[in-house]
Amino acid sequence: MKFQGYLRKDGKVGIRNHVVVMPGVICAEIAAKKIAAACDAVFLPNPVGCGLNPKDMVVMMDVLSGILANANVYGVLIVGLGCEFIKEEQYREAIWKKSEKPVHYVGIQAEGGLGKTIEKGSVLVRQLQQEAAAVLRTEADLSDLILGLECGGSDPTSGFSSNTVLGLVTDEVIDAGGTAILSETAEAIGAEHILRKSGRTPEIGEQIYQAIIDWERNRYAESGQDVRCGNPSPGNMAGGITTLTEKSLGCIHKAGSRPFDGCYEYGQWIDKKGLYFVNAAASDVLNVTALVAAGATLVAFTTGLGNPIGNPVTPVIKITGNHDTAQALYEIIDVDTSASIRGEKTLEELKEEMLSCFQEVMNGRQTRAEENGAVEISINQSYSYA
Repeated sequence: MKFQGYLRKDGKVGIRNHVVVMPGVICAEIAAKKIAAACDAVFLPNPVGCGLNPKDMVVMMDVLSGILANANVYGVLIVGLGCEFIKEEQYREAIWKKSEKPVHYVGIQAEGGLGKTIEKGSVLVRQLQQEAAAVLRTEADLSDLILGLECGGSDPTSGFSSNTVLGLVTDEVIDAGGTAILSETAEAIGAEHILRKSGRTPEIGEQIYQAIIDWERNRYAESGQDVRCGNPSPGNMAGGITTLTEKSLGCIHKAGSRPFDGCYEYGQWIDKKGLYFVNAAASDVLNVTALVAAGATLVAFTTGLGNPIGNPVTPVIKITGNHDTAQALYEIIDVDTSASIRGEKTLEELKEEMLSCFQEVMNGRQTRAEENGAVEISINQSYSYA
């Protein structure tokens, strides 16, 4: 399958060509927002940026630099305050370790106020936008896709329809030489024995298995509460899912049937082809953010009950196997696979339909989430000094 994408200097291919404005610290958000609004650029929230303990600072930098390094981003303006922990050089270094691209910086204190910062920042963003406009779409292959896999608001149809069809698409991507990423460690609990056997080598399978076992153990040590107390969620249970194991067995279908080529930690950048597991939280916005930070240029999000979230830089395609949800929440759903349940279409036919939708989005058609302006992000953190 071919599509028209944006070839980057590092060889990756984006399906969007964004210029992004991000505050280097939450204190500079007002300036960054005004610059983005004035230039019709993408605004990327930064929930903290200061007052962090060393562990949280590393995580925050890993995640934000990954989002900004994503192939869907042409260039970046970071708007700082001046007295924060993380400085201009640290942001540049973190982004450029992952992808070489234009990164500009402007600081409120150095510029002498909001007005001057907004004025200078707007000039820099418009320059980036002119450069980005000169980058034309060129022919690319399915092997150039980095597909993130997510499910949220699941019900039983997720496991036996939407995730199953998505798993066939994932196989297609991997067979073409592309990349796919499964995450949501908590929602592999109960299916760890299956994933243990799914590594390309025994060592990879063991890494994934241990990540899942450690996740359950560590969450109990941190909170004193079994992770199953909050998972499945009330919505999952109302939809008909009764246990976390039942949910996990449906969740892993979306990874398809090919072996895993590696296991990465939260915030790590994936620069290889193949199928990978990322050890990250299952909460919907957190996990979509983790997938994009790992490099996903397209996220396939299955949902039985419906969820409107998106992402600032990567298109999120919403897929449901629940026909009632597809009809009632048509403004947020892109693909309906429920015909497999009614026996009206085969899984193979639905796979081709899903691939066709993916191709259209990769060529520039907006997803429902993009049309609705859904641009949420969230970053896992332990605690801060403040």
